[in-house]
Amino acid sequence: MSAHSGILVVATERELRRNLFDALDQAGYSSIHSARDVSHAAILLEGRPALQLIIAVFSGDGQQARITCEQLKDLSGGAEVPLIAVVTEEASFDPIELPVGVSDWLCATQISSELATRWRRVEMTLPVRAKTEPTAVVTSSEGQGDYRYLFDEGDSEWLIVDPQSQCLLEVSPTVARHSRLQASQWQGLPLSEVLQFEGVAIEQVLFDADRRWYPCQRKSAQGMDTGQASARRIRHAGLAALALMFRSDRADLRAEAALSLLSRMFVSTSGVDTQIAAARLLFDELGLDYLTIWSARLDGFEAPSQLLQLWSGDDLEWPAVQVQSSLQSVLGGKPFFYRTDATRLAPMDPLLLQLDLVGFAGLPLYDERHTVLGAMLAGSRKGFGEMSIIEPVLRCAAARFAQVLELNRTRAQGRAEGLVDALTGLPNRLLFNDRLNTIIHEATRNGECFAVLFVDLDRFKIINDTYGHAAGDQVLRVVAQRLSTSVRASDTVARYAGDEFIVVLRHIVKNDDVSRVAEKIMQVMGMPLSLDGGTELQLGASMGLSFFPDDATDTETLLRHADEAMYAAKHQGRNTFKIYEMSPEYAQQHGTVLRSRLRHAEGNGELRVVYQPQVDTTSEDIVGMEALVRWEHPELGMISPAVFIPLAEETGLIVSIGEWVMRTACLQAQEWERRYGLRLRLGVNLSAVQLIEPDLVDMVARVLDETGLDPSLLELEITESISIKTAPNLIENLNALHRLGCHIAIDDFGTGAASLDYLRRLPADRIKIDQSFVRNIGVDPDDEAIVRATIDMAHRLKRAVVAEGVETEQHFEFLRTHQCDELQGYLFCRPQPTLSFDNMLAERQRLMEERSTTAA
Repeated sequence: MSAHSGILVVATERELRRNLFDALDQAGYSSIHSARDVSHAAILLEGRPALQLIIAVFSGDGQQARITCEQLKDLSGGAEVPLIAVVTEEASFDPIELPVGVSDWLCATQISSELATRWRRVEMTLPVRAKTEPTAVVTSSEGQGDYRYLFDEGDSEWLIVDPQSQCLLEVSPTVARHSRLQASQWQGLPLSEVLQFEGVAIEQVLFDADRRWYPCQRKSAQGMDTGQASARRIRHAGLAALALMFRSDRADLRAEAALSLLSRMFVSTSGVDTQIAAARLLFDELGLDYLTIWSARLDGFEAPSQLLQLWSGDDLEWPAVQVQSSLQSVLGGKPFFYRTDATRLAPMDPLLLQLDLVGFAGLPLYDERHTVLGAMLAGSRKGFGEMSIIEPVLRCAAARFAQVLELNRTRAQGRAEGLVDALTGLPNRLLFNDRLNTIIHEATRNGECFAVLFVDLDRFKIINDTYGHAAGDQVLRVVAQRLSTSVRASDTVARYAGDEFIVVLRHIVKNDDVSRVAEKIMQVMGMPLSLDGGTELQLGASMGLSFFPDDATDTETLLRHADEAMYAAKHQGRNTFKIYEMSPEYAQQHGTVLRSRLRHAEGNGELRVVYQPQVDTTSEDIVGMEALVRWEHPELGMISPAVFIPLAEETGLIVSIGEWVMRTACLQAQEWERRYGLRLRLGVNLSAVQLIEPDLVDMVARVLDETGLDPSLLELEITESISIKTAPNLIENLNALHRLGCHIAIDDFGTGAASLDYLRRLPADRIKIDQSFVRNIGVDPDDEAIVRATIDMAHRLKRAVVAEGVETEQHFEFLRTHQCDELQGYLFCRPQPTLSFDNMLAERQRLMEERSTTAA
């Protein structure tokens, strides 16, 4: 058998390359080369032996397809190699026009379902010497079928079957291990005694052998294990055979089932009943015979108390806590895991002797200070399954039980100290303020964004006056329950005062997420409520929202802004919610004060730069970012750019502020370029006042020189509303900046009156479609027509296009369909502080490295 260098995949589009790679990888092919084009492929294959197969994607016309095929055949090791063509919807030729050298073809939409089948079909027509491993239909020259590579696929269960007699020829070692039956017990068994399918005849599964998954049960020492199986055709000792893969639904055998188990355990909230439910879930899914949770006494002198215990055997007399050495060891902070040899503990622990446990594990329950709160013990009389799955599951379960144990103790302590509202059981004002301060510290450290919701019941006084205070108390308890069930476990709900409640929503990415939660709360609050006397009430609430860090970065200001937004909702007509924003009236009334304070903002360190990513429409990968300035006043909180930017332009402060923003952003961009090497484009806005400054170009050159940023990575954005006629130095300055190596972008395109004039006269590399048009996609056909025309016009003039304000999947699909180059908006990411943006880039790099390692 001659050596080969594997399979070559050639596709321009990253998504198609990934789909092809995944289809081949799932079919068992390990050596796959992925190239963007023929040139890239030539570099990859230089010095390598002959290929096994070439798969190429064709999107152009027939002539281009023929040229590409010839180039592929000319590659090193590609002359006599089979070629499968993948034809996209954009291709302008009939597939029957493909060159003679193409062995087979399929549509791009058939990659996952057809590619492996087509390759097997092509391979069967090849001379014997050209068949070069590694598929399951090939037999090696030594007579041992290549089906054996299946046995090495992770921890999968494989059963090899004679298609004529439907009896087992061989099973993988994993089958014996998981079923706890000896390998010799499987030889020659009829498949019908081993696998029992649900809703489909076993003959049909074997006849199709199409790798579809069918629900079934597999024989084991304990009866039958539930799961799914799929069949494929292979060669066994030179003869046709079938291989069936079985994957168990038991959480101690399969990672997917284990993850499902953990997700179900963690969705339940705290409380005695849900603790028991979570324990029962763990007990059943892992096939345990013993599970117990203990709570340690904080004083260390009294014996621990047992919170719950599950046992599958008969009633017995349990040994005293003091003589259970395993429990004492875990409470002392020492975890242990015995997969199948727990009997060695029996001489030291009467519990093990009494329960006859073979598999046994003990884990301490820690609080956030790593203090032992209790212990979890789990055991099995049959021994544990795969410890690579069992151990992480048990550790996560222990963390969950520890979290609830700590929460219950905190609540008990809170009630004792008067920090919990006696009526609703929610944190009161004192405890909430303390929690909000903690949340702010964590968010500042982690670069997190969160929202504060101030909820006030509408006309609650009328309910009290009409139906009495007992009815009012019932309403408050129901409201507390409705609010608590409307948010996640990581969020906080508190009763602030009277009929006022506060909600903190953690870990938010975009404002729309919060708006959806607010709408959900409004719907839940509006549900009818029946009083104990039978009277039905219709509740309503007004709600105000403020955001950290956009609106404020301290407790008092965040709450004040949320309160102001709540009153704005009441003034709007009640039973609605409003997001905080500084009103133009306020800005006008306090204009003089704001102007004075703005003069000291830069010197006092009150200005911030945040970054919003711009992503490539096709790959959805980040390619650039826009730097945006924020003003965080120590007393007024976050002041909207819509308020302070006009004041800065009016006073001329925009020149020094603009230079500070550019220098800060360029320094940060250079640091990210050094750290990640992504060549991210940095967009910085230039105001009309800056553009007419005679030393603008010198300032930009100085900043680039001081920060070391490559000029080609800096894109200067100018708004379309700036008049060419009233800005005498505009064209000269922009041309000079272009010669410096910077890019120019026209911001808010389509809102001014000189769009075509701008494109014709200015050295613009890119235009940014204003968000007012983008947000009306799917709503206003006229705005959709404007967006389409803008993209088409810009492309004809060789300008790239960025769409701003992309907030929904409908926006995204429309813009991708009409070939908009890049996208920016809350659908992908809200403007992020430096730390959050850095975390995002670091996570991207980690994921790319993982994919690269997997692909290799």
